[in-house]
Amino acid sequence: MTMPAQKLYQRIADEIATAITQGRYPPGTRLPGERDLAEEFSVSRPTIREAMIALEIRGMVEARHGSGIYVTAAPPALPQAPELDVGAFELIEARVLFEGEAAALAATAIEEQALAELDALLRRMEEEQDSPAAFDADRRFHLLIAEATGNSLVRSVVEMLWNVRENSPLCVHMFAQAHREGVTPRVEEHRLIVDALKARDPKRAREAMRAHLRRVTDDLLAATELELIQRARAEAQARRSRIVRRAGA
Repeated sequence: MTMPAQKLYQRIADEIATAITQGRYPPGTRLPGERDLAEEFSVSRPTIREAMIALEIRGMVEARHGSGIYVTAAPPALPQAPELDVGAFELIEARVLFEGEAAALAATAIEEQALAELDALLRRMEEEQDSPAAFDADRRFHLLIAEATGNSLVRSVVEMLWNVRENSPLCVHMFAQAHREGVTPRVEEHRLIVDALKARDPKRAREAMRAHLRRVTDDLLAATELELIQRARAEAQARRSRIVRRAGA
């Protein structure tokens, strides 16, 4: 049986983990910055960000105040855990592809009842704001558009992608951080999708969906960067507290 191809971020994480365990980056060493790593591995910054988060979950790296990501004194990395399966950026890349085309197809087939339900889901997202109900409405919104294509396989693929979002620990970690930073379903972006569907305009529907999902990528990049900053600040505060205690001793 052919083994599934390893995810790109996993390969990068494994290569950096190997470099750590082989002594290229001893404990306490600062890793190269995201841009340098992206250039070294010929990948995007989002891929490097996912690799760093995977290494953080393994306990191999941590953020330090004002200077980046450092190797911890953790034990050697274990083989890549299967639960670190799909990262959020890879997921969104697939969603841009599939949900963009699903929106275009739905624009040619969607019925008035489905449009009315989409309007109701928009109101629910707006009213519930940061609650779990708003995120449930977001999921239902996207699945309803997939259903409106009239193609059960399209609906199944979109549902599978949402299940990955909710079950891959790396995805869960990244979306939870975005939520803590105040990222919620963007009602206006969803409304543009509905407007395009109402106009029966496949091109507009495709572009509105893709623009929305690309914005999610931007939100995740900002949120995970803020997480590193916040941890660095917390570490700096802890150091200041230790210094104050010593000075008062």
